[in-house]
Amino acid sequence: MERTVGLQFFRKRVMKPKRTILCVDDNEQSLSIRKVLLETRGYRVVACTNGQDALDVFRKGGIDLVVSDLLMPGVDGSQIIDEIKTVSPQTPAILLSGKVKLYDHNTRADVFLPKGTHAPAELLERIRLLLVRKRGPKRAPVPPAASSHTSAA
Repeated sequence: MERTVGLQFFRKRVMKPKRTILCVDDNEQSLSIRKVLLETRGYRVVACTNGQDALDVFRKGGIDLVVSDLLMPGVDGSQIIDEIKTVSPQTPAILLSGKVKLYDHNTRADVFLPKGTHAPAELLERIRLLLVRKRGPKRAPVPPAASSHTSAA
């Protein structure tokens, strides 16, 4: 019985999503593809097809990173990221656009990726790096000998 309980705990621990990513795109096909890509890498994805819904979701909390399309009707990606950075400056944000010429370099996004010109692996790597930067570097464990030596001094 103990072994079964331990195994269930281990499975739950392993299956726990890494981080929650808010994905915003008015193109449902692009949004669906991005959602599957991220979920298969262990991320929890909250998908929104418009900017206002994305802001409402973000205000509820629990979002670790935002990936948004730039051009959308209503609240566009630049406005979403501006609002998010105003509320939570440490939340990383990636802006995607198929219209590179319309990209505003004054956006508060951490990363800009033109749609169709980057590989999915590049998006995944950018997400990983932004989340590491947000979390900070892993701390090296203090060796037992070093900690007992300093306490004796």
